[in-house]
Amino acid sequence: MSQTQMLKGILDGCLLAIIHGKECYGYEMAERLSEYGFGAVSEGTIYPLLMRMQREGLVTSVRKSSTAGPKRKYYSLTEKGINALNDFLSRWSQLEKSVNAVIKQETKRKG
Repeated sequence: MSQTQMLKGILDGCLLAIIHGKECYGYEMAERLSEYGFGAVSEGTIYPLLMRMQREGLVTSVRKSSTAGPKRKYYSLTEKGINALNDFLSRWSQLEKSVNAVIKQETKRKG
């Protein structure tokens, strides 16, 4: 399984967490993900996710002037987005515990 396939369901939660920290725009999110080791995630991957999240009412956006060119679309979480982030964090915590338990126990076994 490729890293991209594994990340597919995780990126939404990561983007929600980044936006929860502060209102930001797509390129900034791509840079933040890269700082955390998600270098393979491009803006071309992020923008469709943001558009879907906006349709679902998880985020809102507003265009703001930029000193470095055209206006940028800044994203913020809605109440529904905050709830979705909290749900993700809960599910992630359980998944992380389960995966770590399997890895810890099964890699100790000697065939």
